[in-house]
Amino acid sequence: MTFVVTENCIKCKFTDCVDVCPVDCFHEGPNFLVIDPDECIDCTLCEPECPAEAIFAEDELPEGQEQFIEINAELAQSWPIITDVKDGLADADEWNGKTGKTELLER
Repeated sequence: MTFVVTENCIKCKFTDCVDVCPVDCFHEGPNFLVIDPDECIDCTLCEPECPAEAIFAEDELPEGQEQFIEINAELAQSWPIITDVKDGLADADEWNGKTGKTELLER
């Protein structure tokens, strides 16, 4: 099992989660973070740190978020690792909690 970043991270990209990751498995894109499933050790530390509540165990994904398993695995291969906390996107609070953001994911 691994942890997966889901749709609510899109256009928010809070980075509180990367600070607690002991294996540096987070990767950063323009408006989204992903977890490398090959690096994640299932420690559960990141899940409660996410202000957007966008991180879930793979076997506990909310309905309709299953495609993010593949999205995380794919994008982790090309995006750089992020290990330092940064500010969320400028309008993150406006996007937090909105649905239908998958098409806004910038690759």
